[in-house]
Amino acid sequence: MILAGDIGGTKTNLALFDWKTERVEPAREQTFASADFGSLEDVLVRFLNPPVQELATVPPDKSSSEPSVSPSTDEPTRIEAACFGVAGPVVENRSRTTNLPWVVDGAELAKRFELPTVRLLNDVEAAAHGVPVLRPDETEVLNAGAPSSAKSAMALIAAGTGLGEAILFWDGARYRPMPSEGGHADFAPTSDVEIDLLRYLRASHMHVSYERVLTGAGLHAVYEFIRDTKKNEPTWLAERLKVGDPAAIIAELGLSGKAEICVQALDLFASVYGAEAGNLALKALALDGVFLGGGIAPKLLAKLKDGTFMRAFVSKGRYKRLMSTIPVRVILNQKTALLGAASVAARLRAEA
Repeated sequence: MILAGDIGGTKTNLALFDWKTERVEPAREQTFASADFGSLEDVLVRFLNPPVQELATVPPDKSSSEPSVSPSTDEPTRIEAACFGVAGPVVENRSRTTNLPWVVDGAELAKRFELPTVRLLNDVEAAAHGVPVLRPDETEVLNAGAPSSAKSAMALIAAGTGLGEAILFWDGARYRPMPSEGGHADFAPTSDVEIDLLRYLRASHMHVSYERVLTGAGLHAVYEFIRDTKKNEPTWLAERLKVGDPAAIIAELGLSGKAEICVQALDLFASVYGAEAGNLALKALALDGVFLGGGIAPKLLAKLKDGTFMRAFVSKGRYKRLMSTIPVRVILNQKTALLGAASVAARLRAEA
């Protein structure tokens, strides 16, 4: 058995898999509110040694079609390898999480729980490991493209709370993810409106990265830019934004067309997203496909499919024809990082 986890600031997903070479469904899976625990060790104690009544009553995850199966309690589960995707930088198998007061140390976890091997990955790197095991129905096609029969590289760009990027290169046998911090690269405007947006953001931030635009907070910043430059914010909308999640409200009203300022914000957001996804595709020469991960893309799927994103993606001058051959897909499975961690743990077990 292997243990996999996706450790986030809001929730921690843990699962046990009898994963050997091919993807399998979890033997048991559970989600915990991260803030309810003082450390990952505390969560693992609860997950690995749950009360008997909890094992009998844990309902299946309603966000997934996959069943949640309770393991037998006759004997302890023998875990042969573990891997965790962590929302934070990982250095020498250790991470201080970005949005939690946790320090996660792979060596300490192995010692505490008597595990043969524990590997920590950045959460975006874990998601990148999950990309090759996704099923076709777990993605939505934005551009079918015309991929070559010879394998080369893929790329992942994930907008959510932050902006994560990763490259997957083909080593002759499998895709190997390379983490990056490309989301913090300089925002490069491609139009007069985007130049004005850069100037607007520079009034608040000395360094304007793509992450300042392509996140939930970034969508709100784009909205504020349009509001302050075009003066077209309805009073009722200003009042609503004061009491709700601004990004969610802007997305809802933009997709429904109920507020022109929100429609314009989504247009600009989708265009910048497409341009940066295209930048990543060029830098990685990701001819095997670009995948959009994170929590924002599935929520804005209708907008991403209306052509705005792909026009910006392929708009690379002399490379427009090449860009049009690259497949582009939105990841719908929000447990891709958990699957990626499981695939790494399975490989660690096989190599032991």
